[in-house]
Amino acid sequence: MKKIIYLLVIAAMAASCGGGGTKSAKEKQVTLSAAGATFPQPFYNLAFKKYSEEGGAVINYGSIGSGAGIKSLRDQVVDFGATDGYLSDNELAEMPGEVIHIPTCIGAVVIGYNLPGVTGLRLTPALLEGIFLADIAKWNDKRIADENPGVTLPDMNITVVYRSDGSGTTYIFSDYMSKVSPKWNAQLGTGKALNWPAGIGGKGNPGVAGTISQSQGTIGYLGFEYAYAQKIPMALIQNSAGNYVEPTLDSFSSAATVEMPADTRIMITNSPNPEAYPITSFTWAILYKEQSYRDRTEEVATATVNALKWLTGPDAQAIATSVHYAKLPQNASDQASVLLRSITFDGEPILK
Repeated sequence: MKKIIYLLVIAAMAASCGGGGTKSAKEKQVTLSAAGATFPQPFYNLAFKKYSEEGGAVINYGSIGSGAGIKSLRDQVVDFGATDGYLSDNELAEMPGEVIHIPTCIGAVVIGYNLPGVTGLRLTPALLEGIFLADIAKWNDKRIADENPGVTLPDMNITVVYRSDGSGTTYIFSDYMSKVSPKWNAQLGTGKALNWPAGIGGKGNPGVAGTISQSQGTIGYLGFEYAYAQKIPMALIQNSAGNYVEPTLDSFSSAATVEMPADTRIMITNSPNPEAYPITSFTWAILYKEQSYRDRTEEVATATVNALKWLTGPDAQAIATSVHYAKLPQNASDQASVLLRSITFDGEPILK
């Protein structure tokens, strides 16, 4: 697995192993490598491109999944990682140094499906449990039909599509399901990779989106932007207040009206806000608090912190909303600033 991760991020490491490169004779630009979650990739691709065009570091991002992103940071082969599921206390203890979580935007996991002629599908937590635990096998099952009066559901087998890789998207979805379903919590629990009872796996959010788009009768969980880009119908999900909520930037933002902990490690799924879409989450960049390790230079460490400072600022957050992610609420942005100011090189703060 370690060799596979190295191969996936080798292009990002080609310029340097956390070193710098020369963009032109007039201007020296540091090249950084990062890897992890596919969930925020559309945002990161645009944001990092703009940042480098404006003279910031060149950031090569490998979209390899949250689990592989965490491993890449643990192996110290990237300048920062990216994950949709924050590191647990046990995972933090396994890292070679203290890790900082920087929230970068808010997104949602949607339930996409492929049923020709069916739009506005309404699903409850109980229906999600039944479908994804393989207790509901047919689309015209009475339990689905009862929540969707007036909708003609086909006599067709349900095929679940799940993530085959270690995934923060899986973590978000399973975190939500564990909160709303005791049966789910007992059988599958919360994690980046699960032992699914049935269905077919897809690699990354693009893999899940592609499988759903190409196969009738499928249903799966994926990042909102991927479903939006491929015009995959998305179910309305019943939230904790009993309201059926469509995934929108406003409903994502409504889920984020929470008190932010000092380390920003918080899951906002199943929000009590009656206007919230219930499968919403922050996504994080992760990096070491002490940046002087292995052969890193102060120049590279400073470029890493400055890039993440920009990513959580107003210019980058405007890019996030343009590609259908909700921007950080002020309390999350403020806490990101506090954490970035705590990052050091040889014990001295990088941001003065």
